[in-house]
Amino acid sequence: MSPLAELVVFSAAAVVSVSGSGLVVSRLERVAGRLGFTEAALGLLVALAGNAPEITAAATALGRGQADIGAGVVLGSNVFNLAALLGLGALVAGHLGLHRRVVTLEGLAATWVAGVCVVVLATPLGPALGLALVAVGVGPYLAVSVLPEEALRRLGVPLRLRAWCRQAVEEEAAELAPALDHTPYRPHDVPVAAGALAVVVAASAVMERSAQALGTHFGLTGLVVGGVVLAAVTSLPNAVGAVHLARRARAAAVLSEALNSNMLNVVAGLFLPGVVVGLGHTGGDATLVASWYCALTVVSVALAWSGRGLSRSAATVVVAGYLGFLVVALRS
Repeated sequence: MSPLAELVVFSAAAVVSVSGSGLVVSRLERVAGRLGFTEAALGLLVALAGNAPEITAAATALGRGQADIGAGVVLGSNVFNLAALLGLGALVAGHLGLHRRVVTLEGLAATWVAGVCVVVLATPLGPALGLALVAVGVGPYLAVSVLPEEALRRLGVPLRLRAWCRQAVEEEAAELAPALDHTPYRPHDVPVAAGALAVVVAASAVMERSAQALGTHFGLTGLVVGGVVLAAVTSLPNAVGAVHLARRARAAAVLSEALNSNMLNVVAGLFLPGVVVGLGHTGGDATLVASWYCALTVVSVALAWSGRGLSRSAATVVVAGYLGFLVVALRS
C-alpha cells in the first residue's frame, strides 16, 4: 500500500477509534450508574473505557513483536496525559484548586505505578512481578476509593485513617458526580457499548498497523511512532474531556482522569499483554520514556500538593516537561 493510502487509512481509523471511545464511555456510565457503582468506581471504569484506543494499539504492537512501539504508546500517552490533562487544563482554567487529601490519595498510587514501570523496564523483573507490585501499592487506594467505611472497619483500618480517607473520597466524589453522565439507563445501552467497543478495538488495531507502516516508510523510530504519534492521537479524547472539566472547575475530576488513566494504561496496555505475549526487547528508549513519565508524575503531584492545586505557572512547568520529552524523542 502506498504511503498516501496508509495515511488515509490511519486518519480514518483514528477518527473512528477516538469517536467510538466517547460512545463507549457514555454508555458505560449509564450502565454502571444503573448497577449502583460509587462515583470513584464509576470514574475508574470510565477511565478504562476511555483508554481503549491506546490500550488496544499497545497490545496489538506487543502481539506483533513491536515492543518498542507498544511500550511507546502506553508510556508516551502517559506523558502526554500529564501535559494535556493537567497542564493544558490548568492553563485553560487559570487555576485548578485541589485539596491536599485528594492529591495525596491519588498521587501516591500514581507515583507508585510509575516507579514500578521504570523498574520493570530497566531490570529483568518482568511484567508479572510488575503486576504484583502494582497490586501491593494500588490495592489500598482501590479499597478506600470503592469500599464503604464499614468494610474498611472490618478490615481493621484505624478510625483516624478511615476518617481521613472518607474525607478525601468525598471531596473527590463531590466533583466527579456532576462530571459524569447521569442520563437514565436504557436497555439498548449494553449492546451499544459492546458494539462500539468492538469497533474501537478493530479501528485501533488498524491504526497501529498503519502507523507502523508509515514509520517504516519515513524512517521513524519506534519511539516516535508509538511514543509521540500514536500516543498523542489515542489520548485526544481524554485531553478534550479534561479541558472541558477544567473549564467547569472540576479539578479533582481532572486529576483523577489523568492519574487513573495513566495507571490503567500501564496495567492493561503494558503489563497484562506483557504477561501473555512478553515484552520482548523494548530497549533503552522505553526505559527513557518510562523515566520521563515517572519524573513528570512526581513533579505534577508535588506541584499540585504544594500549591493546593495547579496555577498557570505550575502548569507551564508540566507542559514544558512534555515539550522536553518531544525534543528528546524526535532527536532519537
